[in-house]
Amino acid sequence: MTPELTVLALAALLQGLQFSLYSATSIAQVGPEKAAGPRDNKIELTGGAGRLQRALTNHFEGLILFTIAVVVISLGDKGTGFSATCAWTYLIARVLYVPAYYFGWVPWRSVIWFVGFLSTILMILSALI
Repeated sequence: MTPELTVLALAALLQGLQFSLYSATSIAQVGPEKAAGPRDNKIELTGGAGRLQRALTNHFEGLILFTIAVVVISLGDKGTGFSATCAWTYLIARVLYVPAYYFGWVPWRSVIWFVGFLSTILMILSALI
């Protein structure tokens, strides 16, 4: 498996871990009865549960673009040391993003997000060159 595909698989596992953290904190906040209910009324999460929910949503958004980058690199047979480094940088940024969001590291949360985003864009650009 290519480094880029390995990182994509690890990023998917990170998303699963983030979902588990978010689920546990949201259930703790609203209670199991509300969490298991039909959710006819929107539940607004606050504090750590809300931050983990937003970090998870952000990962969904970033993972779409990163997946496109990996597909372009992989199917275009454009994998290089540079694209592998970009992929690993993306994953490290995503791992760091979770505590940065949860603990409110300002401005580092935004800097970490930008590093991951830039890594993804550079991967796509490297495939086109």
